[in-house]
Amino acid sequence: MIQNPGKKIRMKRLIEPSSGTSLVFAIDHGTTSKTYLPELNKTKEKTKESIRGGANVVMLNMGFAHKVMDVFEPSTSLALLINTSAPRSPEAPIVTPISTVESALRLGADAVVVFVALQSKNDTNMLSYLAKVGDDCDRLGMPLIAEAEYPTTYESLIDLSDKYGVDYLFYNARVCAELGADIIKINWTGDRISWENIVKAVEVPVILAGGSKMSDRELLKRYEYAIAGGAIGCSVGRNIFQHESPFAITRALSRVIKEKWSGDEAYKELEDYIKKEK
Repeated sequence: MIQNPGKKIRMKRLIEPSSGTSLVFAIDHGTTSKTYLPELNKTKEKTKESIRGGANVVMLNMGFAHKVMDVFEPSTSLALLINTSAPRSPEAPIVTPISTVESALRLGADAVVVFVALQSKNDTNMLSYLAKVGDDCDRLGMPLIAEAEYPTTYESLIDLSDKYGVDYLFYNARVCAELGADIIKINWTGDRISWENIVKAVEVPVILAGGSKMSDRELLKRYEYAIAGGAIGCSVGRNIFQHESPFAITRALSRVIKEKWSGDEAYKELEDYIKKEK
């Protein structure tokens, strides 16, 4: 199948041609967290620091996309979230549209992002919505990033894996690929073998979700394993905007993802930088 020219051009901006990687800074958590995260303050400054550290894609909601785009570099891509979970709803997961592919085009976005939560009474609506967005993206030349994740990202991965099982991620990710996703964002499966298998199963580029806040060393080692297992990059939010130095941790992630440093090497440089700054 010949890819839509608009989609082909935008995919080249989302995935850097020189390295074949994508480093996404996600700062869209104001619509998903049950409580306000104070570290979301200074959104523009933290976005600027992440770009300086090596992020080539920024994931935002529409309101803050308008506010922070003036700090984008010419090569920075916008990934606009066009649906979100309803964090205060007593019945989870409930996902609701908040924007459209057409709105993303007007903003100059290079991708739309759809959060895909399954295993609820709303599965049929979620799948219908995803299929429609996939069709709109194909028609309008807009890449689709599908977040094939556990229904919530605000619990520990161990608890979520125990609750839903890794098979949930396989099913969700494959459904997203079947319905037209160009890039799929997936939670860490817990080990390198299952991660490699899920990357093979979807047959489209995969990025690893950052998830809950964790130690810098654990984060960097996890991305070392993910890249070795076939991922093209990351989508990291809390582990960047809640970090004491968004620039330094993004640069460390860039070392691992783009330059193929080991997690330990990147951590050592990060640690030295933090000590020097104090």
